[in-house]
Amino acid sequence: MKSSPLNGKHLALNAKMADFGGWLMPIEYPGAGVLAEHAAVRERVGLFDVSHLGKASVKGAGAVEFLNRCFTNDLNKIESGSAQYTLLCTPTGGVVDDLIAYRNSDSDFFLVPNASNTSDVVKILQDEAPTGIEVTNLHSEFAVLAIQGPLAPQVLSKLGVIIDIDYMAFTHVNISGADVILCRTGYTGELGFELLPKVADASRVWDAIVDVMTPLGGVICGLGARDTLRTEMGYPLHGHELSLEITPVEANAGWAVGWKKESFIGSEKLKSQKENGLSRKNYALKSLDRGIPRTGMIVKNQDGDVVGQITSGTFSPTLKHGIGLAILQSDVVLGQILMIDVRGRDSQCEVVKLPFVTSHVR
Repeated sequence: MKSSPLNGKHLALNAKMADFGGWLMPIEYPGAGVLAEHAAVRERVGLFDVSHLGKASVKGAGAVEFLNRCFTNDLNKIESGSAQYTLLCTPTGGVVDDLIAYRNSDSDFFLVPNASNTSDVVKILQDEAPTGIEVTNLHSEFAVLAIQGPLAPQVLSKLGVIIDIDYMAFTHVNISGADVILCRTGYTGELGFELLPKVADASRVWDAIVDVMTPLGGVICGLGARDTLRTEMGYPLHGHELSLEITPVEANAGWAVGWKKESFIGSEKLKSQKENGLSRKNYALKSLDRGIPRTGMIVKNQDGDVVGQITSGTFSPTLKHGIGLAILQSDVVLGQILMIDVRGRDSQCEVVKLPFVTSHVR
């Protein structure tokens, strides 16, 4: 199992560690744990180590055209200095990975895939790349830190970094003598930034952030809180809401598909689903009792018929009740009351709109 360049920091703090995509990463820290870490991000600011995330580069003349033939979204919609959420699909529409593409120029892109899918993404792009396009796996060359929460800009300001960029834009900054790629992105629904220093610089950038964040009530957070935060926003997680068996259209991620593009990998299947309708799709569920939805739990209608299953579920620290995302029959409607099989007991839930909690990313 691989470890983050900040692994020593987490062990020194007695973090609870677990496997994330083949990487040993912190789940929560001693104290109030996930609940306190979650609240810190919603109310003040939190710092995450997400160095398990992949990194890769695509360079060469025609890189933008090449990636547009591979990814679902349309990179021509963003300018240099901006990032875009997109997906890499199979020819049959399944999702190999969802990722962020940073556009440095028409011929230079930096990619951040999910940890366990990085090798697959790089391999597919290398196999598809024409002469003159170089695809390089940089997974172990960069750390990734995420500062998330309403006080995130104040943390950067105290580090001497004044940022005035739009959501999904990025720039290059210097923190404690280290060159850092800084993007106004995140996975929590709060105003925040993701920072990518080189591995050799990760420790001192981390320490600098902790030093200025702590007096502001900032908290070091594990991936447990990151998961509850993203679930409250309804953000998809690969292997749950997105997978080789669940297409972007079924996952309600059609907004990340460039429908006007002539073709891309999987476009024929996705366009067919959009035009002909779906038999199933992603829904949001709010518990009406003390039941907590969990991944894999069966969802039934009032007649007891199975209509699907939970793809992600948790207790919402913000709302104080259970919430879940589920892949269900497409005839399910907003406001419908369904039943979740919670260890043999039926728990009532209501179909609701996303997000569960108001977004503050902008």
